Amino acid sequence: MNRDSESKETTQSGKLLSGESPRLRKGESISPDKIDSLVESAVFGPDDGAKEDCRREIRKLASNLGIFPASIQNLYEAAGKGLYHNVTVPAINIRGLTYQVARAVFRAALKHRVGAFIFEIARSEIGYTDQRPAEYAACVLAAAIREGFAGPVFIQGDHFQVSRSKYTLNLIQGRKELNAIKELIREAIGAGFLNIDIDASTLVDLERRKLEEQQEKNCLVTVDMTKFIRDLEPGGTTISVGGEIGEVGKKNSTVRDLMTFMAGYLSLFGPNVKGISKISVQTGTTHGGVVLPDGSIAEIEIDFQTLKELSRVAREEYGMGGAVQHGASTLPDEAFDMFPEVGTLEVHLATGFQNLIYDSPRFPKELLTKIYEHLQRKYISEKEIKDTNEQFLYKTRKKGFGDFKKEMWNLPEENLIDIREALENRFSLLFRKLNVVDTVELISRYVVESSPL
Repeated sequence: MNRDSESKETTQSGKLLSGESPRLRKGESISPDKIDSLVESAVFGPDDGAKEDCRREIRKLASNLGIFPASIQNLYEAAGKGLYHNVTVPAINIRGLTYQVARAVFRAALKHRVGAFIFEIARSEIGYTDQRPAEYAACVLAAAIREGFAGPVFIQGDHFQVSRSKYTLNLIQGRKELNAIKELIREAIGAGFLNIDIDASTLVDLERRKLEEQQEKNCLVTVDMTKFIRDLEPGGTTISVGGEIGEVGKKNSTVRDLMTFMAGYLSLFGPNVKGISKISVQTGTTHGGVVLPDGSIAEIEIDFQTLKELSRVAREEYGMGGAVQHGASTLPDEAFDMFPEVGTLEVHLATGFQNLIYDSPRFPKELLTKIYEHLQRKYISEKEIKDTNEQFLYKTRKKGFGDFKKEMWNLPEENLIDIREALENRFSLLFRKLNVVDTVELISRYVVESSPL
């Protein structure tokens, strides 16, 4: 790994605390205020050119400090070979306050010597949170600089999902939909996203009689996207690509589903093309949880035995790292201990952090009221007949992060400090339960710095 001894010691010991000035390899000091100002300009600069100049400077500063976007591919290949066990990598979706939330993640990582964690954003989230890939990556890298982190940073495109309605409308619209995803992939890789999850599970047709027919379009599109990604890889890097066999919130996945998908997927590849490194499955969760009429979240049960068997088959039969669990952030705390025990490779977490921010006593009540009133005006057409007002607001408030991005960014510092602390505590708990504490050496063993983007 191309890190000097000082940077490596800083990462592993966590001695460099928030508020201290990170130092470049040549000894130049970077003030916290400068980083704060730089990342704000990267998000809210006067024009696209000015924003890109700031993002470029952040990337350069990060590189000089030994911070670099990386692919988690080699780590997952090691899992597929049985070289490590009982580690579940958290993939953290950040919908708003991205710089502040990422700072909390890095603080918890430094405290617990965590190297195995992912930052991600889904195709849908990019839209409603108003965060293009380059902006998102800049916020994450700036947060790493601000907190004194060094080493690989895993940034992932989550649920680069095919719209079933657009894909199936007609041939022309179907091609437009696939081309739109390819352009997003191109944009994301250029921004430092070296991990991409393709989600064509929306095309699984459960009305077809044979499993091969059900998974046919999923296989075709996932193969097409995998090959497209391979053609865009920076030199020396194998991007980690994920596939998905069961749409989250729909029918639970089975081992037969997995084997059928993989048979079709592998049959469509030519020689010397590396396939997916993981497989996302459905075992009982839904994104955001099941919202009750009073706005609270219902308890759900995950089929951990099926998850265990799917991970085992993914590793032993296909050399993948294992199965991926989505929609987990609103589960009860005790459920997270189970993921490493059953061999879950990766778990995706989003809504729980959104809830922590909105429900924080330090989130200004007047701003929350303003957001809710706005949501009821702008998105009322999305309210289902059966929804109570509480259910509607819970399902819709994720869109407040994009519509009120500037207002949230400018929250008083004393409020942000408390919100960061609550988030840091939450990330610390999840890191412990998912068994990624003390994984810095594990990452150092398998992840190397790639060629510059």
